[in-house]
Amino acid sequence: MHLLQRRQVVVSMGGEQVSEYMKGLGNQARAASRVIARASTAVKNQALLATAEAIEAATAELEAANTLDLEAGRANGLDAAMLDRLALTPERLQGMIEGLRQVAALPDPVGAIRDMKFLPSGIQVGRMRVPLGVIGIIYESRPNVTVEAASLCLKAGNACILRGGSESIHSNQAIAACLRRGLAAAGLPDQVVQVVETTDRAAVGALITMPEYVDVIVPRGGKGLIERISREARVPVIKHLDGICHVYVDDRADLDKAEAICFNAKTHRYGVCNAMETLLVHEAVAAEFLPRMALRYAQKDVELRGCPATCALLPQAIAASEQDWSTEYLAPILSIRVVADMDAAIEHINRFSSQHTDAMVSEDYTRARRFLAEVDSSSVMINASTRFADGFEYGLGAEIGISTDKIHARGPVGLEGLTSEKYVVFGDGHIRQ
Repeated sequence: MHLLQRRQVVVSMGGEQVSEYMKGLGNQARAASRVIARASTAVKNQALLATAEAIEAATAELEAANTLDLEAGRANGLDAAMLDRLALTPERLQGMIEGLRQVAALPDPVGAIRDMKFLPSGIQVGRMRVPLGVIGIIYESRPNVTVEAASLCLKAGNACILRGGSESIHSNQAIAACLRRGLAAAGLPDQVVQVVETTDRAAVGALITMPEYVDVIVPRGGKGLIERISREARVPVIKHLDGICHVYVDDRADLDKAEAICFNAKTHRYGVCNAMETLLVHEAVAAEFLPRMALRYAQKDVELRGCPATCALLPQAIAASEQDWSTEYLAPILSIRVVADMDAAIEHINRFSSQHTDAMVSEDYTRARRFLAEVDSSSVMINASTRFADGFEYGLGAEIGISTDKIHARGPVGLEGLTSEKYVVFGDGHIRQ
């Protein structure tokens, strides 16, 4: 079927129909998970590369589908940050293609055995990396997540059920057609990657309460969505709620480096979870550094909200409220606090951070090591923009999300985070005495 025709199939269902539809997807995914779990690396890579070719061939149709979603989004009053997430620009389409090729080039973690050793009994014991099984991914707005999630799940030997936001339904269905073409080219069943076709919100409730079919849920979206899934899921969840990221500029920082880092961390993109939301500046350099930054931020019309010391240095700054320190703006707004020293900066970060990504700018190696050790976040950086907290930038090819949990996976979740380990034992007729 032609892509333009295929993406117009949007299923409208009642609650009971949705439940049966989702159970059907789950049953098919469970069966497909056994096929993909035993697929060779070559077959998985063939599917990924064929999908990249399909997307490249269908660029015009993908752009047309995305235009329908963008027009509907504007008509429905989506804000600028949401529209930015929704857009499939030529650069993002190329990024999807490149991401597929990079994932294909990555080492396959499945089947790798480590720590193999002989024990006194004579048996050999080691650990083998294995797929998780069936992964359900729930996300909002960003249609490129469809490709990122599918590619990582497939390479890690998992089947997946993808439920994108209703605002990106046309884009996601067009991408799903490309994924099916890629799977078919490698001789794999369509059900290895299934994109939910109904926009009914009951589909989310069904997906997160099917432990017989789904092994783990990965939500990517707003805080409300993730809180709901964490509260209602009967399936393990890999999640992060907020991206309240900080940059601390130390009194031993190179201020030219600091200026470039702080400008990039805030203004490179606003509607992303790794954008800086709070800037912390040592009081010894605040009088020199903050006016410099205010000039740079004025070029981008960034609203500044500051502590009393900040407002005294920057007349254009608005007084920050207590709530500002724990707000993920996803917009051209920045909160700024002047701190007495690094201890005060770390205390602020550990109190208000969402444990996503926090950075320090300093030329002092000893302080940098302390910052790395004492800031309790999934990514901690020295002299680098928080915008690097991303699976693609970390060399993972892509990411399925960023986890701020402390169990199983933390930080950008790539291939290894989508696998588990089991013990394997080799004997030669050994029996326990």
